[in-house]
Amino acid sequence: MTTLLMITILVLVSIAVWQITKIFQVAQLNKKVDDSQVANEKDNDWNGKLMFAFLVFIYLITIYSFWEWGDVLLPEAASEHGVDYDRLMWISMALIFFVQIVTQALLHYFSYKYRGRKGLKALFYADNDRLEFIWTIIPVIVLAGLILYGLYAWSNIMNFEEDEDALVVELYAQQFNWKARYAGADNVLGDANVRFLQDYDGLNLVGIDSSDPNGLDDVVVQELHLPVGRKVIFKMRSQDVLHSAYMPHFRAQMNCVPGMITEFAFTPTITTEEMRQNPDMVAKVQKINKIRYDNSQELIANGEEALDPYQFDYLLLCNKICGASHYNMQMKIIVEEEKDFNAWMAQQRTFAEVIQ
Repeated sequence: MTTLLMITILVLVSIAVWQITKIFQVAQLNKKVDDSQVANEKDNDWNGKLMFAFLVFIYLITIYSFWEWGDVLLPEAASEHGVDYDRLMWISMALIFFVQIVTQALLHYFSYKYRGRKGLKALFYADNDRLEFIWTIIPVIVLAGLILYGLYAWSNIMNFEEDEDALVVELYAQQFNWKARYAGADNVLGDANVRFLQDYDGLNLVGIDSSDPNGLDDVVVQELHLPVGRKVIFKMRSQDVLHSAYMPHFRAQMNCVPGMITEFAFTPTITTEEMRQNPDMVAKVQKINKIRYDNSQELIANGEEALDPYQFDYLLLCNKICGASHYNMQMKIIVEEEKDFNAWMAQQRTFAEVIQ
């Protein structure tokens, strides 16, 4: 019945629009209307002013967007390489906006200045070698500079040495959670394979090969702790499908591919507590908690529990659409002082202790 009613309404609305159109056409019969397809000076003048209005709109919406949402573009980088990463991004953005502002201003200005007017003739240039050289060589130099700088930054980030002082951590991805495995006192991860996941009545959470002595002191956890100021080398595996380890505050992302190990390294520079005290983060948390409080009032009125207040934590996320619960695939990251990290590690059970 509802479907029939909707169809009837659509038919009636269509008839009404058709009737209004016919009435409008009849009303225009006695009026002298310029229905030619050639634009006159009034049309060109009006279109030129509209071009200027659109230019102003572009600039105003850009300024407003930065003013209103600039604080959510990029949080403060919490890793050593993040500073270079952000610098490259802001240089690229500055160049893009400079070119956009200049070219759009010229485009709209000339569209108005040289609009069609009676008696005005266009000046035709077959070619201009100097202009062509300028608008070719300048973009080439700028783009080459950006590419070379980008390659330099990428090389510094991706080409790292496995020094003895670095902390070695494996990130193990599966639908839809993360697990972390720390190399033990030997700082060497033991061999692992998905074939060993069912060993020891399911206690072998990441498939460590128990016959490899390097794996017996490994520690498997579901909350990632990192010492500030110490390089961390991540080795990443996937149990099932393609995942992507994404840590936005550390400017780090690497795909986790089934059947192979991928690597990434960075040095955390800001502890979780220090980031929580950051003025920008404090303001962001207050804004989020206000929204959660307002939403909680409606929940309480309906007899439901209120939302818990939000507290900032670094997060490891999955940046690939890996399945139905992809959105909830995350793990908390705690960055702390070395002594606090060591105290936490001392409380964890090794793989040998787990399978006893």
